[in-house]
Amino acid sequence: MHRRNMLLALACAALPFATTTARAAAPMVEIWKDPNCGCCQDWVKHLNRNGFATRVHDEGNVAARNRLGMPAKLGSCHTGLVGGYAIEGHVPVREVQRLLKEKPKAVGLAVPGMPVGSPGMDGPAYGDQRDPYDVLLVLADGSTRVYQSYR
Repeated sequence: MHRRNMLLALACAALPFATTTARAAAPMVEIWKDPNCGCCQDWVKHLNRNGFATRVHDEGNVAARNRLGMPAKLGSCHTGLVGGYAIEGHVPVREVQRLLKEKPKAVGLAVPGMPVGSPGMDGPAYGDQRDPYDVLLVLADGSTRVYQSYR
């Protein structure tokens, strides 16, 4: 019984360190958005619910989009940066995770515009409607290819 209590005490003492380590391991997404945009904030929540840490800049995203090399024609209402990749618009976490795992030679991912049904543009406020959209892999020359389709 004494040994069991000692093991329990050690496990409890280590818990704060495990939590800190898990938190430190969460990929950080830096995000530039309009301060009054609700769908952008909902996308940030989508990231947070799925294991990403976020740092939000409420100053708009045009300058960040340009600085990160994301073509304006692929623009949306927010721009992110994670693991050296630009993330433009309402990109699902699943594709961001895949990008970070596969590490392709690319600028990043984009979901141009604001398709209903994409993360942050979903839920009861949109009547649970889902429009088809593509997540695009954006290459250094500005060209794109479909990374994932949502139908």
